[in-house]
Amino acid sequence: MGGRLRELSAQGDPLEKLASSVDFEIFRADPTAALGARDRGKGGRPAFDPVLKFRMLVLQALHGLSLAQAAYLVADRLSWMRFCGLGPGDAVPDANTLWDFREAPIATGALEALFPRLDRAITGAGYLPMAGQIVDATLMAAPASATPGLGRRASRRARRRVTSGRSNRPRRGRRTPTRAGR
Repeated sequence: MGGRLRELSAQGDPLEKLASSVDFEIFRADPTAALGARDRGKGGRPAFDPVLKFRMLVLQALHGLSLAQAAYLVADRLSWMRFCGLGPGDAVPDANTLWDFREAPIATGALEALFPRLDRAITGAGYLPMAGQIVDATLMAAPASATPGLGRRASRRARRRVTSGRSNRPRRGRRTPTRAGR
């Protein structure tokens, strides 16, 4: 894994630049205050770090993602894991956890101040904050009525055409020349 991270760094990973340019610890106090103290006596799983969740919200906002997409991509992409301070075996907050984290500072008005402060920190480091977009290819099953001819027989015919070398183009007689001479 270390070799892949070095390759990403050599290619100029923008998240690595962002992480090294901005001290995200300055954003710890506001969300922590908005969330309030947690009663550890009730047990349960330890809470995720507020800075980790804020970094995930930053990724979500920068790339125009849903909370579920952001959680998935942090778990899936090595550069996003590194930006969040996670390793491949670490637990990643899910969409509900991120939603709860985002809603508490919204209710207190703290979230409105966080992103402008982040923009100022980025510009203070000599960079321009720019939003991006991730486009993923998604395969969806089409309804049977929208794809006429699909089924066992159609797939057998298509397989036969491919293996026998015949094209699926109808056979035509000799072509007649057009005015363009073709």
